[in-house]
Amino acid sequence: MDKKYKALLATDLDSTLLAPGKDVPEGNKEAIKTLHEARVAFTIATGRSSFLVGKFAESLGIEVPIITSNGGSLFDAAARKQFASRDFEDSKIRELLRYLLDHSSDATLYSDEGIFFAPSSSRKFFVEGYNTGVEPTKQAPIIDIDRSFPEQEKIPAFNKILLIRPDKDLVDMLSADPELELVSSGVDLFDVMCKGVTKGKALLSLSDYLGVPRSATFAIGDSDNDIPMIEDAAYGIAMGNATENTKKVAQHITTNFDSLGFAKAVYEYIIPLVEQFPD
Repeated sequence: MDKKYKALLATDLDSTLLAPGKDVPEGNKEAIKTLHEARVAFTIATGRSSFLVGKFAESLGIEVPIITSNGGSLFDAAARKQFASRDFEDSKIRELLRYLLDHSSDATLYSDEGIFFAPSSSRKFFVEGYNTGVEPTKQAPIIDIDRSFPEQEKIPAFNKILLIRPDKDLVDMLSADPELELVSSGVDLFDVMCKGVTKGKALLSLSDYLGVPRSATFAIGDSDNDIPMIEDAAYGIAMGNATENTKKVAQHITTNFDSLGFAKAVYEYIIPLVEQFPD
């Protein structure tokens, strides 16, 4: 029997597959149907929480685990649970939380229990926007925390912290911490994960799990946090609106997200290559 998938494509979500806060354009949805027909395993690789991808997995017919939390989690959308997760050590996340809360940092934390917001977080609007029109059982849980939270006897496991406009001292401190991975995921946005966590490593783990040769992997994105998966994939693609650093490591550059650059890359670059792959 032929193997189920000939190739694997992981795409960033915001400013790659769609405009932030918007739905996937019809042109990109049609391109994804073409990928399925060509036996390409299609998935999302995003910095978002696993709770903020479910409606896209459903509408796009994604069958395989989704890369969330910038590589910190592989999420089974059908079962609505994490397939695998790289979580901070309990003592480490408490240490980070104390610092962030004491310094009124704009911080949002991702857990398999929900999305947790520090008092100074400005990100709640994004999650509320995602929840609009989503049936209650599939909405992202919104949980507020305060300074007493890290002192509780038991707190959830977390796999990513999103910081918005952190000051230089905080960025320098986190960058120098040997236990942490810090990367820019957009203008004024920084993702903090356990050391070694990247979209690229998650992509390779997923290809091994699916039985897709690493030589048949594709990745497409626009931001610096997409660079590891564009480098680690056999075929890396940058959006026309990508950062210059992202474009430098890509083998192919398509057009901007708002001119269906994703679909253009599928039709003009990915499908022609996949057709040459052995069954």
